[in-house]
Amino acid sequence: MKTSVISTIALALIAGAITAALLLVDKYPQDLPPAPALQQIPPAPPIGDAIDQFLQQHWAHPLSPQGKPPKHFSHSEASLDPQQCGSCHVAQFNDWKKSLHSQTIGPGILWQLRLMNQEQANACLNCHAPLAEQKALLAMEHQWPNAPASAPPSYVPPQLGHEGLTCAACHVRQHERFGPEPRTASSHNNAPHNGFTVSAAFEDSRFCATCHQFPDDGPRTAGKLREDTLQQWQASAYPAQNQQCQSCHMPDRKHQWQGIHSPAMAQRALNISLARQGNHITTAITNSGAGHHFPTYMVPKVMVQLTLIDANNQRRLLGEDIIGWQVDVALTQETFDTRIPAGATRHFRVELPADVTSEDNIEVRVYVKPREHYERTFLSVLEQSDKLDTTTTNLLQAAYQEATATHFEWVALNKKLATIDGN
Repeated sequence: MKTSVISTIALALIAGAITAALLLVDKYPQDLPPAPALQQIPPAPPIGDAIDQFLQQHWAHPLSPQGKPPKHFSHSEASLDPQQCGSCHVAQFNDWKKSLHSQTIGPGILWQLRLMNQEQANACLNCHAPLAEQKALLAMEHQWPNAPASAPPSYVPPQLGHEGLTCAACHVRQHERFGPEPRTASSHNNAPHNGFTVSAAFEDSRFCATCHQFPDDGPRTAGKLREDTLQQWQASAYPAQNQQCQSCHMPDRKHQWQGIHSPAMAQRALNISLARQGNHITTAITNSGAGHHFPTYMVPKVMVQLTLIDANNQRRLLGEDIIGWQVDVALTQETFDTRIPAGATRHFRVELPADVTSEDNIEVRVYVKPREHYERTFLSVLEQSDKLDTTTTNLLQAAYQEATATHFEWVALNKKLATIDGN
C-alpha cells in the first residue's frame, strides 16, 4: 500500500536550543533508528524551600494566559511587548535584544514547527516561546486545531510569537511583575504596573533549570541526560562559593546570557598550558572558568590544535583534540564524550618531529563551533529536501547558514620550544 505520509522524528535536544527533525518516507532508506516520541517533561517535585516552591508555580508548564489586565493599567503597563518594557528598562531591553534569548524563535526551530503537530510544537515552545499568548499566535499562524478563533487582545502584539524568550516570560504572571530584590530603596506608591513582587529565585541557579536541566526521568543518550547543566553546577565548587548561573551569565544583572557563542566567555572558561617531556609535548586544558562542563551540552564542539611553526614560518599540524559530546543526529548513539567538568583538566600529547629546533614555535589554536551538532542535523535533513516544501527548505538552509556563521577561533598560546617547561 503506497503512502505519502511524511513521518517526523522529533529529537528533543536543549532548551534554548532546538529540536531537530529527520524526515523519512517509504521511498527513502529506512536505516536510521526512530528517536523517542517527544513528550511533555513533567516538572520535578518541589524540594521544599521557598525558592523551589516559588519556581514550581512560576514555571508550571504550560504557563497560564495572563487574563484581563487591571482596569487602571495603561496600554503600556498591560502590554506584553518587550519594546514597551524597554521604554523604562532601557539597558535591559537593549541587552536582551542582542542576546540569544531574543532569538529562540529563529529559522532553526521555525522549519521544524512546520513539520510538527501542536502537541510536539508546544513541548518545544515551553522554552522557545513559553507564554500562552505566544503559543496562541503561533497556533494561528500554523493553523493548528486548537488555535484561538478570535483576534488576540490589545496587550498582545502581533509579533510576540516570534520574539523568543521575552521579558514577560520570566517576569510576568497574570499581569503581576516579579523580579529580584531592588538594589536601592524604592516605593511602590504610584509605581508602574503596581510595582513588582520580589523573589530571591531570580538570583538563584534553579531559576534557569526549567530550560537547562532535564529531570532524572528526562531524555537520555548513553545513559546521560541531554540537558544536565544545573546538576553539573551542583557537583562543582561553585555553589559553595555562592557563584550562581547569574554570576557569570548575568553579571551586574546584565540581560546578555553570554555562553559558548561568545569568544570572550569561551576564552575565560579555559586555561591552557604546555609541557615538554623529551620529544613529546603535552597540552593541559583546564576548565577554570565555567561552573559546569565545558561545553555543557552535546551541541558545541571545540577543537584544540597544536602547530609547529619554524623559522621560515612553515606550519606543521602536530595534532588535534576535540572537546565535546559527540552524538549522532538521531540522538541514539554516543561516539565520545570529552567534555571537561568544572575545575578538571584534560591532557593530550603529541610527538615532535625529529628535525625540530629550539627556535621553533608551538602554537595552540582553539576553534569553536557553537552549533556543530545542529549543522550535522540540518545537513542530514537537507539531503531529503525534495520531500520538503519551498518555505521549509528555505528556513532550513537559513538555519544551517546561521549555525556555520557562529564559528570563531583564537590563538591561546604561541611559545618558542626552548621556553616550554620540561626541556
